[in-house]
Amino acid sequence: MRVAILRSTAQSSISMKVYANNIVDGLKEVRPDWEILDISPKIPIPGEVSALQNSLSKYYDRYWHYPRSLKSCEADVFHIVDHSDGHLASALKRYGKRSVVTCHDLINWVQPEMYQGLAIMPLISLNSWRWSVKQMADANHVVTVSEHTAADVTESLQLDSEVVTAIPNAVSDQFSPASAEAVSTFRESKGVNSSTFCLLNVGSNNPRKNVSAILETMHVLKQRSHPVHFWKAGSNFTSEQCEFIATHQLTDHVTYLGKLDSTLLPTLYSAADVLVAPSLYEGFGLTVLEAMACGTPVVTANTTSLPEVAGDAAILVAPSDTEAIASATERLIEDLDLRQQLSAAGLSRAALFTWTNTASQLASIYEHVYNASR
Repeated sequence: MRVAILRSTAQSSISMKVYANNIVDGLKEVRPDWEILDISPKIPIPGEVSALQNSLSKYYDRYWHYPRSLKSCEADVFHIVDHSDGHLASALKRYGKRSVVTCHDLINWVQPEMYQGLAIMPLISLNSWRWSVKQMADANHVVTVSEHTAADVTESLQLDSEVVTAIPNAVSDQFSPASAEAVSTFRESKGVNSSTFCLLNVGSNNPRKNVSAILETMHVLKQRSHPVHFWKAGSNFTSEQCEFIATHQLTDHVTYLGKLDSTLLPTLYSAADVLVAPSLYEGFGLTVLEAMACGTPVVTANTTSLPEVAGDAAILVAPSDTEAIASATERLIEDLDLRQQLSAAGLSRAALFTWTNTASQLASIYEHVYNASR
């Protein structure tokens, strides 16, 4: 079989690159006799044109050039790896070609208010996104990364559940517990001693990530005289969050680590005492899985897809309940046995999510789509 993997036009999306890379590698492992085409869209080169020209060029390439370039491409099945490129499914249908599309989440659709103020041209961005996502319905099959997202897709796009399948993401092999020496060196480099309990959050700072709840939790824990520190990796704090840090005397207990290279993440996870991920909405929740794979206990939300990922290997709390988050963290501070139990449970849980399994399930979907339309 000849399968074409259509990479995302959202070139800044690291997660989409990781997903595509692992699918390509996984398919080569589970179906070594298949031909895998790895297709990337044309990428405008920043700096060669004005900002306006660059923006217009991106829209042209995304909605005009990329779809039309597929007309001459021959494959048995095309896999669109990003739901925001759902319009490619319509183009492929017009060309008489089979397609599968992965939907990672429908956050913009279900709760668009969470993205207010985050786009430069919000009305144009949201409407073009919705237009594209609607066209996922023209795909032969839709894959989602969680059962929760599958439910969102069938309800929001009015799709038959028979053409929607949940196939979870996985954790890369690089995520494993770092050595005690590496952990000690990292903590020392950040000025944190062994008696300090470190909270960690990794990722963006979109409102749905609920980072403010972690800062409120830090305030509660400091009031209770716990020696705690909060590491934030990924996107920086907002001005409002910085003001909260300053006015609640947390400046010496909070550190923004920046956007770390992916090779440093296993050490970061391992050096933290707990990952706190109280997101209000997640399509999957990859950082929970990455932390577990590194043996780090997790406190996360009991909503959307997160319970699917965490299982019984994390402490689940209501994300809007700061006291619940603080109490869960406090339990871990005071109970070494609980930390060790969650660490072991997390390692076992993470081992269930492999890219080999994901690729194998995707291959079965491709075969089903191919055989059903012959």
